[in-house]
Amino acid sequence: MTNSIIDIGVNLMHRSFHEDRDQVVARAAENHVTPLIITGTSLRNSVDAARYAGTYSGKLYSTAGVHPHDAKNCNEETIAKLRELSAMPQVVAIGECGLDYNRDFSPRDVQRKWFGEQIRLALELDMPLFLHEREASADFIGMLKEHRVQNAVVHCFTGTLQELKAYLEMGCHIGITGWICDERRGKHLRDLVRMIPLDRLMIETDAPFLTPRDLKEKPKDGRNEPAILPHILQAVAECIGKPADEVAQATTQTAKAFFRI
Repeated sequence: MTNSIIDIGVNLMHRSFHEDRDQVVARAAENHVTPLIITGTSLRNSVDAARYAGTYSGKLYSTAGVHPHDAKNCNEETIAKLRELSAMPQVVAIGECGLDYNRDFSPRDVQRKWFGEQIRLALELDMPLFLHEREASADFIGMLKEHRVQNAVVHCFTGTLQELKAYLEMGCHIGITGWICDERRGKHLRDLVRMIPLDRLMIETDAPFLTPRDLKEKPKDGRNEPAILPHILQAVAECIGKPADEVAQATTQTAKAFFRI
């Protein structure tokens, strides 16, 4: 593969990368995966992500937001601090935010409150949203429609045909991970990905999570990393019946336009 590709979702500040973060970035570049967008999942994590991304100008970017798991820790100052972070040139989206009714680590009403606040912030700043949804699609889609959200990517999409249609009708982009490489859980995704227009499709590892199940050489510690993104690209290309280089070019152009990088 000659084209570089963008990993739109890397949890690079995760503790599993503490020992070799710089090497992970270097390995990604060696495998033509550059730039990377670091996912911010809490206020502290978003601060760390922005600080680290700032040391790799043009090679790393980050998002600033609070994941629904962490919504219970939000207060009135949270949005003000996210607004400050978003003024940094390396911060390119608000999120990861959304709803997660699978774990319920934060009460559902609290999740909805702070998801709404982050949607309003993104609309105010004219910034894209980096979204998370798990077993909460009715409320999630309802809130996006209520706020007339269009400039958003549903990251790590694993949902149903009906959900995909709803997102596409609203104008959302879709992020596909190594879930598509799992012949058990990802089987339906292999069919659905064909329905996503190339100008709405982006790819991501969600590293260190969601290591592709069909890798011939598994990482010793099981950790996913951005250097593995070409494997996911290949799987996506096979599913939609297009050459990998064409999908690489299209998803990269889509990501650059979406995140304005």
